[in-house]
This record gives sequence, C-alpha cells and structure tokens, in this order.
Amino acid sequence: MHVRQLGNSDLEITAIGFGAWAIGGGGWQFGWGPQDDADSIAAIHEALDAGVNWIDTAAVYGLGRSEEVVARALRERGGSGNGSKPYVFTKCSMRWGDDRQIYRSLKAASVREECEASLRRLGVEAIDLYQIHWPNPDAEIEEGWTEMAKLQQEGKIRYLGASNFSAEQLARVQAIAPITALQPPYSLLERGIESDVLPYCAASGIGVIAYSPMESGLLTGTMTRERIAAFPEDDWRRGNRDYKEPKLTRNLELVELLREIGARHGRSPGEVAIAWVLRDPVVTGAIVGLRRPGQAAGVLGAADFRLPDSDLEEIERFQAETSR
Repeated sequence: MHVRQLGNSDLEITAIGFGAWAIGGGGWQFGWGPQDDADSIAAIHEALDAGVNWIDTAAVYGLGRSEEVVARALRERGGSGNGSKPYVFTKCSMRWGDDRQIYRSLKAASVREECEASLRRLGVEAIDLYQIHWPNPDAEIEEGWTEMAKLQQEGKIRYLGASNFSAEQLARVQAIAPITALQPPYSLLERGIESDVLPYCAASGIGVIAYSPMESGLLTGTMTRERIAAFPEDDWRRGNRDYKEPKLTRNLELVELLREIGARHGRSPGEVAIAWVLRDPVVTGAIVGLRRPGQAAGVLGAADFRLPDSDLEEIERFQAETSR
C-alpha cells in the first residue's frame, strides 16, 4: 500500500488508517451501539494484514474501551512501530467521570493524566501521534499544547497533533511547538476545511489525516433507510442531521452516483468517497472505521485508486446542482 510522509515527522503512513471510534462500543454519549471485541480485533488484523500501518483511537472512545481493544490486537502482533506493528495515534481533552458523562479539559495536569492513562491502556512506551481531540475549552488550548510539548520532550509522545482545530487555533499552538498533523472531518458532505484550514496546512507543512471520509458509513453504499431506522438507541448517528430528512434523500442520491462511478472502475461507492478525499495532495491519509472482518475488502482499495478528472467533474456538478 502506498505510503506518504506525515507532516514534519519521520512517519511514513499508508493512505488509509484504521479508525477505532466505533469499536469502543455503546453505553456512552457518542457510541455506536454494542460491538463484539473479537470481531473488532479480527478487523484490525485484517486491515494490518492488507498493509494498513496506523491505527487512530482516542481515550474517550468507549471510555477507554477502544484503547484497550487496540492494545489486545497490538499484543498479538508484538507492539507498535514499523512493519507489521502499526503506529498508534490517540487523543486527549474529552474526559469522563464516574457517572460516565463527558467533560472537557486541557489543563496541564489533566493532559498529563490522560497521556499516562492512554500509555497504560495501550501498553506502549510512547504514543506515535498525540492529538488534542477538540479545542475545548478554547482558553486552555495553549496550556494543553505546552504540556504536550513537555511530554514529547520526556519521550512519552513522538509527535504532536490537533483535531477539529480552525486555522486560527492552529496558528496559536504552532507558535508554541510544531504541529505534525491535523485531523479534521472531511468528506463529500463535509467540506468546510477547504477554504482556510487546508491552505493553512499546505503552507505550514502540516500533515492532514481526514476522519469520516464516508460520513460514518452513509457513503459506503450499504446504508439504507431500513438500517438507519434499526440503529441501536445508543448509536450517535440517530441524531446526525445527514441521516435525517431533508438531507437524507439527497445524500442517498449521491451514493447512487458514487455507485455508478465506482462500477466503471470495479470499485465500491465507499472507495470512490475515500478516493475523492485523497485526491487533494494536502491530505496525507484518511481514517476508515472498521468493526468486523470482511469490511476491509470494500474500502481499502481506495488507497491506490485515483479518480479521473471526468469523474471528479461529474461529482462536482452533482454537488453544485443539489446544493441550490
């Protein structure tokens, strides 16, 4: 699988990474409903066997469960790093109490405590890319980033990353310590970063690892109204506006266009959606969530798939016509 250098680091990452949000399971504010850990671990192994060389998780996913599941998979493969041992990226800033309710903190002591807890759960000596999950509270961004830089100096973090930051927020922390990567949402349905965030990253040499390139499953080609109606009660997507009218009909029409384009190239709609995100040279990689063995087959081919200009133009025409 093709690899690209991530920002200012020496990490050569594959164009697709394994997203571990969903495998955190349900029972928390942004859960995906019940998940089978054995299936999750099998999905991780399947992706790594196919060539994927990085995993993106977060402490808050499943309130620690995702990191623990990733650790189990890592133990079976011998740790993290190069070759068959994937790089591990995780995040801080979203915390929880005994009541399982989430709160936000970027206080220095909180960031350090979170980092230490993630190191224990993951069973690694250093986190390859440690990211501020959300820039909240905004007033604490500088304090949190300064503490992350200290953790980097101590060897507990290899590189620093941000997630969901604006260009202005990136500039604020860049003045303290270099940013290796930004993790923003980016898909055919979420293009807000194109006007200023992507240009800032390009000008600053910041790598971009896009999350939700298939809009949390909506653009895979396997999502139906029936599946959406049957989501578990604790699946966060029940409240996602893209899964509801009036947007849902238009979004499913987009999926049919992606299906038509994919059929010309022997690709799935999901692979077309991911390839669209990867078309931009500023984007280093895309995070793809997998929960069960067998799912990798319909998405990982996007890593080496390039959409012809004619297909890109067709997608843009659809976007322009249906956004009126």
